[in-house]
Amino acid sequence: MSADGERAAEGGPASRWDQDELIRLMDVRPAGPGRYEAPAHGATGRNVVEAGQLLADAVVAASKEIPGQRVTSASMIFSRVARHDEGIAVELDVPHSGRTYSTVQARVTQDGGLRCAGLVLMGADADDLIGSTAPMPDVPPPDEVRPFEQPDMRVEGRELRIVDDAYGWDPRHVGPPELFVWTRFTHAPSAAYLHAALMTHSTTHWTIAAALRPHAGYSEAMAHKTISTGISKATVAYHEDVDVTRWLLYATRVVYTGRGTTQSEGRVYGQDGRLVASSAVHGMIRPFARRPSDPGTVL
Repeated sequence: MSADGERAAEGGPASRWDQDELIRLMDVRPAGPGRYEAPAHGATGRNVVEAGQLLADAVVAASKEIPGQRVTSASMIFSRVARHDEGIAVELDVPHSGRTYSTVQARVTQDGGLRCAGLVLMGADADDLIGSTAPMPDVPPPDEVRPFEQPDMRVEGRELRIVDDAYGWDPRHVGPPELFVWTRFTHAPSAAYLHAALMTHSTTHWTIAAALRPHAGYSEAMAHKTISTGISKATVAYHEDVDVTRWLLYATRVVYTGRGTTQSEGRVYGQDGRLVASSAVHGMIRPFARRPSDPGTVL
C-alpha cells in the first residue's frame, strides 16, 4: 500500500485497507489457460498499485500454475504504473517445466497494456546437504519497540514496529541508510503461497525511505509532490517457509544512491533468527521535470 493509500480520492471516500483486502487483491483467480485476474481495490488518494503487490500477484499466479513446486525466486521490472480502480491480469508462460526447477515468465497487464514483467523460478524441495545463514542483525525484539501508529500507513490486521523510530516524515530526522522493521499479521491465510505473498508485499516498502534518511531536508513526505520516487525492479529469494502471524524482521540497507537511482539489499528474518527471504530492490529518486510554459505543472 502506498503511504497515502487510505486517503480519500477527490470526490469520494477511500476504500478500506485491511489484511483481508490485501489477500483478496493478491489471491489471483484463474481466467483461462495461463491467465489469472486480480480485482480492483477502489478509490485511493494516489491511484497507483504498489510494486510489492504486483510481484505478490505473480507469486500467487505461478504457485497456482505449478502447484507441485514452490516459488524459490521472483523478479519483476515495473515499466508502467497500474491503477487501483481497475482490475489487473497476470499472464504466464512456462518455457521450462522440470522435476527440479520450472521457469515461469509473468506479464502483468491492465487495459491490455503491459505494466510489468518478470520471471519466477519454481522449485522442488530437497533435504539439506549443507546449510548456513547470514546472522540476524542485533536489534531490539518487537516487544521492546513501540507500535508504529502513522495513520496513512495503517492496514487493519497488520502490526508495524520500527526500530529506533527511524521512519518518519520529518526532513530534519537523519540517520544511516537503513531501516529495521518488525511486521506481523493477525490471522493466517489459507495457503502457504498467500503467506509468501503477504511477506513479498512489504519487501518494496522501505528502500526509498532508507535512501532519503541520511540526507537532511528530504523525507518521504516529499514523494510524489516535489520529488519523483518509485520502485523500478525487485527480486526476492524465498528461503524458508514463512508464517506471517509471527514477527518478521525486515532489514533494509541501501548500498547506492545516485544518478536518479537507489539500490537496496534486504533480508527478512523470523524472530527465531531464521533467514526467511532476501531481496534486492532498485528504485528511482529524482526531481520532477517541469514544463517551461507552465512551471506549476510537473511531468
